[in-house]
Amino acid sequence: MMIDKKDLELLSPAGDIEGLKTAIRYGADAVYVGGDLLQLRADKVGFDRDGLKTAVEIAHAAKKKLYVTVNSFAKNNEILPLVEYARFLSDIQVDAAIISDLGVLATVKKSAPDLEVHISTQANCQNYATAQVYYDMGAARIVLAREMSLEDIAQLRARVPRELELEAFVHGAMCMSYSGRCLISSFINNRSGNRGECTQPCRWNYYLVEQKRPNEYFEVIEDNGASAVLSSHDLNCISFIDKIAQAGVKSFKIEGRMKTPFYTATVTNAYRHAIDKTAELETLEYELESVSHRPFSKGFYFGELIKNHNNNGVYTSECRFIGVIKGRTERGYLVEQRNFFSVNETLELLSPKVIGSSFRVKEIINSSNESIETAFRVQEIVELIPDTLIPLEVGDILRRREHIEIR
Repeated sequence: MMIDKKDLELLSPAGDIEGLKTAIRYGADAVYVGGDLLQLRADKVGFDRDGLKTAVEIAHAAKKKLYVTVNSFAKNNEILPLVEYARFLSDIQVDAAIISDLGVLATVKKSAPDLEVHISTQANCQNYATAQVYYDMGAARIVLAREMSLEDIAQLRARVPRELELEAFVHGAMCMSYSGRCLISSFINNRSGNRGECTQPCRWNYYLVEQKRPNEYFEVIEDNGASAVLSSHDLNCISFIDKIAQAGVKSFKIEGRMKTPFYTATVTNAYRHAIDKTAELETLEYELESVSHRPFSKGFYFGELIKNHNNNGVYTSECRFIGVIKGRTERGYLVEQRNFFSVNETLELLSPKVIGSSFRVKEIINSSNESIETAFRVQEIVELIPDTLIPLEVGDILRRREHIEIR
């Protein structure tokens, strides 16, 4: 089956307006965000009502789509507020609401019949019979359970209406629990992962303690030191997205509404080039190593996970986010810095148009018009004069190549 890339959608996350603009600039066809009700993430990555209006306007002006997550499982006192919220989302022309809860689905479709609904991966849909039920209830798309293989997806695709779209995660953090339905954080910290408050205790290091020896800790050794026995690998599907498309998936979803714009830009850019076939796979895999991640995995797409899927809980990256291009000068560029950098350092460019370009910093002029050796004030806008002028544009990102490990 031939797949036209125009029929595919690259769906990226955004936790704020900067993240939204970044996702669009670096190639997303659609962006998903959270609002102020049932958004399944911490409040800091939820848009208020005015923010959602602005987000829709930005996305539609760029001819992109905006989806809003309404995918927590609702409590009794949250059903009635959904009536007004659904109408609000419909009125501001949100392109779809992402929903897990059957009651929420029924309430939204009754309150705002014209609002498109996508079924969240939290709903664990992984068979054609369940998908058909959601379709009959008014769903336009299923975000597939992460436990499905390519064969499972193809079988589901063959037995549901062609109008029912399929979406699948292709990159980002995975949960050791069933499609993310986890109670560990609730037990340990009284903060529920199913309400967007997960403290990620699955990624901590653990030791064994024998009942009668409470002060003796035994290492659960995997490599060296304690093992984060519940910390899963991160998903990375860039080497086989064609196979996912062939199985019947329309939308490729990147995880990470709580990630930085640097992360969003890097990952979105890599998958955009992969879909468009405008860069070599080896180059794109190298790009994905540039941002913070746990060891990579292909998930369940080929029917089984790698052995020892847990890891030591360490995040690694091969680059540090240095700054964002804000404008041009006669001699160089205006940079809003995010990390320190110095004269004579080599910086790399992250741009939708260019991969792998770099230059040396010849001079730095601070906001007081003083020549300085090191720029170290976060978010100060400085003038960067490179040794060679290269075509940088507003919104391009600068990074420095260095190996980073964070536990």
